[in-house]
Amino acid sequence: MSLIRLQNIRVFAYHGCLVEESKIGSDYVVDLEIKADLRKSWETDELEDTVDYVHLNRVVCEEMAIRSKLLEHVGHRIVRRIFSELPMVSRIKLGVSKINPPIGGDVERVTVELEEYRN
Repeated sequence: MSLIRLQNIRVFAYHGCLVEESKIGSDYVVDLEIKADLRKSWETDELEDTVDYVHLNRVVCEEMAIRSKLLEHVGHRIVRRIFSELPMVSRIKLGVSKINPPIGGDVERVTVELEEYRN
């Protein structure tokens, strides 16, 4: 098995439970790691024999653009969609971080991490 990582995908989105968060938005960082059998691509050097990281990035950006109250919810949508669209992926590890969250303290970021395996 092989890993592909997309690190520090930066997006601006409108997630959160507070009304203000739906209006002003926040900066987010997403870290994505997938596991897949990429041995065929080692030999063929063809894009269709691997997991296209452009596709992975597009899924993350499109799902982050859909408002959710909880980071867990948007993270789960990303995981479900990757499994649905990319059958080579066997495991996903995902971190969704809200930068400077409005929690009444000096907190750089809050992160929700998910790790899921294909059934």
